[in-house]
Amino acid sequence: MKLSFNEVFQPKLFHTLKSYTKQKFLQDALAGWIVGVVAIPLAIAFGIASGVGPAEGLITAIIAGFIISAFGGSKVQIGGPTGAFIVIIYGVIQQHGLTGLLIATIMAGIMLILMGVFKLGSIIKFVPYPVIVGFTAGIALTIFSTQMNDLFGMNIQGVPADFIHKWVCYAEHWKDINWWAFGVGAVSLAMLILLPHFSKKVPASLVVIILMTFITWLLRRYAGVDTIKTIGDLYTIPNGIPAPHLPSFDLAEGQTFWSLVQSLFPAAFTIAMLGAIESLLSAMVADGVIGDRHNSNTELIAQGVANVVVPFFGGIPATGAIARTMTNINNGGKTPVAGIVHAIVLLAVLLFFGPLVGLIPMACLAGILIMVSYNMSEWRSIVWLAKNPKSDFLVMIVTFILTVLFDLTIAIEVGLLLAVILFIKRTNESTTVQSFTNELDPTHNNDLRLHGQDLETLKIPPYTEVYEIDGPYFFGIANKFDDISRRTHSDEQKVRIIRMRKVSFIDSTGIHNLEQLYMRLQRDGIQLVLSGVNEKVFNALDKAGLVNKIGRENVRNHINGALARAEEIVKSGD
Repeated sequence: MKLSFNEVFQPKLFHTLKSYTKQKFLQDALAGWIVGVVAIPLAIAFGIASGVGPAEGLITAIIAGFIISAFGGSKVQIGGPTGAFIVIIYGVIQQHGLTGLLIATIMAGIMLILMGVFKLGSIIKFVPYPVIVGFTAGIALTIFSTQMNDLFGMNIQGVPADFIHKWVCYAEHWKDINWWAFGVGAVSLAMLILLPHFSKKVPASLVVIILMTFITWLLRRYAGVDTIKTIGDLYTIPNGIPAPHLPSFDLAEGQTFWSLVQSLFPAAFTIAMLGAIESLLSAMVADGVIGDRHNSNTELIAQGVANVVVPFFGGIPATGAIARTMTNINNGGKTPVAGIVHAIVLLAVLLFFGPLVGLIPMACLAGILIMVSYNMSEWRSIVWLAKNPKSDFLVMIVTFILTVLFDLTIAIEVGLLLAVILFIKRTNESTTVQSFTNELDPTHNNDLRLHGQDLETLKIPPYTEVYEIDGPYFFGIANKFDDISRRTHSDEQKVRIIRMRKVSFIDSTGIHNLEQLYMRLQRDGIQLVLSGVNEKVFNALDKAGLVNKIGRENVRNHINGALARAEEIVKSGD
């Protein structure tokens, strides 16, 4: 496969700037400002929930958001930290510390770049829908479970990462509930639910943060309520972006850098796959709304570059964010300039409003993240899948349970494996094998109309059997055909015709099976004749040398020729 970097890397920004106008800039600037405002609480909340801090969330949204917009393959994609990464980030930090997370993020970025360079953007789109719903819903439940400590103000130190142990821990500390903090969280959540019903123009999360921060400040200053924890009580907010620096490689005793990389590979792969899936899904949704078509390979490369660069500033994994992308579209964003403006707005917040960020109550952020988890829960999709084939629902449920109780990496791997197995099973079931010994009915499946023949019943010559395969001839069907042909085999048979007009492709197992069949028939003195082989299948058989073995005269374009050839063979044998 010839690779051309110019072919796979075509940033939309460079294309759109060729015909950029003042009117478009004004629309982009307004949309970018609104998205930036919306992104403030989300970036802060995602950073804290991931186990790092608010500054890391903002830095990620600034740097990754800028890179993804400037070099991405979508006109309106907004990049930054997302809820989908919370689980995997938190787990990596628990196991390998912040250094491990930074290295895993860089590794994931390199993987994403390679995916784009090798044109794997379109392949990512084929991840089965039940798998996506399953791990998305599982992530949503996990995010929800992580917010109980802040929502109820229990101030538990060292909440277990395991889902079941986490809820056991909450149950053991229920007496430690801070009702002031819970009141802030509950009101925040109620407002997040109700405000969109009155106005969708004003970001509900921003209104909630401003109002609850002000109320918390009043309670502290005038009512002496100092038990409501704020961001500033737990984290230090910098007044700018730190200078880029190499992650510190503090290795454990006896550990090498290579062994660390090996242990981080599953997490890095999960980050890369999750980032690729989420960003391309977001871009596809955006395409449907704006009537455009994104470049998936360019998008993957931009996502990869962002994730390689961000760790040098202390940031966390980033990807395309569906909610922020839709906010951009709904507010008039036309080009990647809107995403760049969004990054500038966030930078201004970090530079000039850091002290105010420190006043935001943790319970309020918990309410925001609970709302995020609800929106991620895909409950409508779950209900819809429950009405579809049970096998799809099973894949979704298994992926969901594995995501919640075990590991996101395992969930994706097992979910994909189950989906593949079910696909093979369904394909195998849909492929049929029929046998004929006396005559062929031309009205069956418009048999002869395809060849412009008269609708006359075709007589099958004596000592001849006809088998028709309807569907792909791959490893799943090869043994099935072999079993049927063995059961229906006649001792007096001299010719066996296999109709392959409906065989769309054949794999190596199918070719091997066909070769073994030919050799077995040869030993029994039976001639194999193939009928209706399409060009793709013929080339595969010819390349494998099977056409020459069977004899080119025994590979016919349609059934009439095959029957005529069978008659010749029978007469010559008499």
